[in-house]
Amino acid sequence: MMNSEMYVGLDIGTTSIKVIVAEKVKGQMNVLGLGNERSEGVSRGIIVDIDKASESIRRAVNQAEEKAGIQIHDVIVGIPANQLKIEPCSGMVAISDQSREISDEDVKNVTVSAMIKNLPPEREIMDTLADEFIVDGFDGIKDPRGMVGVRLEMKGRIITGPKTIIHNIRKAVQRAGLNPSSIINMPLAQGMTILDDGEQDFGTVLIDLGGGQTTASVVHDHQLKFTTVDSEGGEYITKDISVVLNTSLESAEKVKRDYGYADEIEASESNEFPIEVVGQSQPVRISEKYLAEIIQARVDQIFTRMYKSLSSISALNLPGGIVLTGGVAALPGISELAADRFDTNVRVYIPDQMGLRHPSFSLPLSLVTYRANMSEIQVLVRSSLEGKTVVNNTQSNDDFIGNDYGDDVIDNSSEYIQQDNQPQQPSKPKKSGSKLAKSTKGRLKRFYQDFFE
Repeated sequence: MMNSEMYVGLDIGTTSIKVIVAEKVKGQMNVLGLGNERSEGVSRGIIVDIDKASESIRRAVNQAEEKAGIQIHDVIVGIPANQLKIEPCSGMVAISDQSREISDEDVKNVTVSAMIKNLPPEREIMDTLADEFIVDGFDGIKDPRGMVGVRLEMKGRIITGPKTIIHNIRKAVQRAGLNPSSIINMPLAQGMTILDDGEQDFGTVLIDLGGGQTTASVVHDHQLKFTTVDSEGGEYITKDISVVLNTSLESAEKVKRDYGYADEIEASESNEFPIEVVGQSQPVRISEKYLAEIIQARVDQIFTRMYKSLSSISALNLPGGIVLTGGVAALPGISELAADRFDTNVRVYIPDQMGLRHPSFSLPLSLVTYRANMSEIQVLVRSSLEGKTVVNNTQSNDDFIGNDYGDDVIDNSSEYIQQDNQPQQPSKPKKSGSKLAKSTKGRLKRFYQDFFE
């Protein structure tokens, strides 16, 4: 598939499994088929039952195969940001060729040398990103192949995640009869495809409002700088509606999609709709405003925790503001509510491809777009991770190698460490008492000095 410029993205979500078959033609991604099945065996973005998850994957893939008219073997799989860690890495090798011309093998060797560090037994390398190559002291090189030198260095970043999460995803995909040809971090794929060039350059916060959890990512200088995960998402909104209105989860999900508003200000008190209530022989009429109050209460909780995490690193001062995506981002009024709570500019990203014009399809589309747009050097660097086994610790059966993440190893580790936030009593974010400087100029200066430099 990869040789024919055809790509298959697999999004294993809490509420649904989505598969997109796309073909890259003259720089454009054309979607050929789509599979969308209810997810089973997945909780809060994590696979908890491999057999059930693999069956859901198989059904979604069968749908995509039928619509695209092809047989799918290889898939690009998304990995959630739970307990994600990003750390700088560097490596150096001597040029092996007698002509001193840098080859593909030299690039692979220097990538492997950058990854030769110790990893805790519960973690695994998910990705290796090369920021620059240095040839005999000359830096800022993006692709050193064909150059002449005696010493090659690489500076970049490694992304690691919990081995259990990665293993379960890989196992479920393989059990569904598929080959996970690429395993890509979701925030990385979304940030590099959803955000435009200016947003990636000057800095933007991307918030994915998923069914099982909410993920916020900070992208600046065309790099993923920070991620944080909140363990609540659209599924919790549905449960709230079900409990408050005493209706089934199916009915709660339907009224949320058909009549729900994220901001109660935009909902109407006079507009009512019927809802089936347990123990009642006749449907009960509920106003849009009452439903919006239930929805907004949960969304406020999520935004409050996100506000605390993002404001602690001054990410809300970035010029790009916030971009919302994910299924919950389809709720009317979500951008207005977010703009009020985060006090910054907000927009909602919706894919423009025919049949995918809903924010819930942004992730699988991002996976195939990111993989299709990878440069030759990026593919070569990734091949060092995917195609070889390199061990430099006592775990001789590990597939990958990485670094020990002690506090004495990483400087400014808050930039790189993902957080799972689960406070019991969240409060509405307040501008007073925050650590943000009063002057916008001062806030930006402090942000660039303390966070990204």
